[in-house]
Amino acid sequence: MNAVTIKDVALAAGVSSATASRVLSGHSATSADSREKVEAAAKNLGFVPNAQARSLRSTKTDTIALLISDVRNPYFSDLAHAVEQQALAAGMMTFIGNANEDTAQQDQFLAAMLSRRVDGLIVVPQGLDEEDERPSEMMQRIISSGTPMVFVDRTLPELNVPSVSASSSEALGEAIGELKKLGHRNIAFLGGPAHASTARERHRAFDDALLANALESNANLHFAGDFQAESGADGARWLLNHPLKPTAVIIADAPMAIGALTVWREAGVRVGPELSVIAFDEVDAMLMHHPPIATISHDLRAMGRAAVTALQAVMGSNEPEPQEFISQFANRASLAQAPETTGA
Repeated sequence: MNAVTIKDVALAAGVSSATASRVLSGHSATSADSREKVEAAAKNLGFVPNAQARSLRSTKTDTIALLISDVRNPYFSDLAHAVEQQALAAGMMTFIGNANEDTAQQDQFLAAMLSRRVDGLIVVPQGLDEEDERPSEMMQRIISSGTPMVFVDRTLPELNVPSVSASSSEALGEAIGELKKLGHRNIAFLGGPAHASTARERHRAFDDALLANALESNANLHFAGDFQAESGADGARWLLNHPLKPTAVIIADAPMAIGALTVWREAGVRVGPELSVIAFDEVDAMLMHHPPIATISHDLRAMGRAAVTALQAVMGSNEPEPQEFISQFANRASLAQAPETTGA
């Protein structure tokens, strides 16, 4: 069956193709009678506008692109859902890409979206080029092209791009304060990769929170992972064999926490009584764990909405200010009295 065309709609409505085209494109130079006939004919025939042809007649495609870091990470799945729903409400469709925590894969997606003339980009940037510590060539091409772009969750301070991010300083200060009350002194940190701004921010905030609570910041209690489950498992083994015997740990994202918790379960470690655990990102896996895991979380729905709103502002030739959301700490049963102080 052939697709219904504007000519078919015009014939059914008893108007010219030019009139039908004006009505269907929302042009104001049409009569109420013509609009009513054309809209009724289009509905009866099941006419679907050709988005590609329409984009050739204007500079807008009514599409945006979202690049997330890892499609397997439930944190980014929730962020993507928030962005996609807000964009849909604004009349825009969203292409969603997966960088897989890899700059080369990021650049491949950005190049594809640039060629498809999307109206704008919302990007979780993958960090600087490891060789020359500069934004990737493709990222710089996007900037040079003038394509509207907003960073979400992560940032690249080297680039003047509007951003929507989160600050974990207050939540980490509260979390460390709670661990201190429970008698914990050797607190480990399973962090993310240095190229990610979120990993650097969480590491700095962790050290600052220790100092603010009059606890020593010890580089030997920091493990550098890559925000993926296997590195969380490696970090869990590192902690089990650590000479300082940490009694508490904070884990920088949910996949790493899942990998670590799996190792500790297999090793027979009792989370809470033997090891207090706090994880970034309040995802179902943290709440379903026994005991439920204390978390530091961000309002992803609000961040996603804010990213789309900021992109719309950029698309309208405005310059929105950076937005920073404040993370929240949720205390749960994964925190307990430090083993050496039990019964004191």
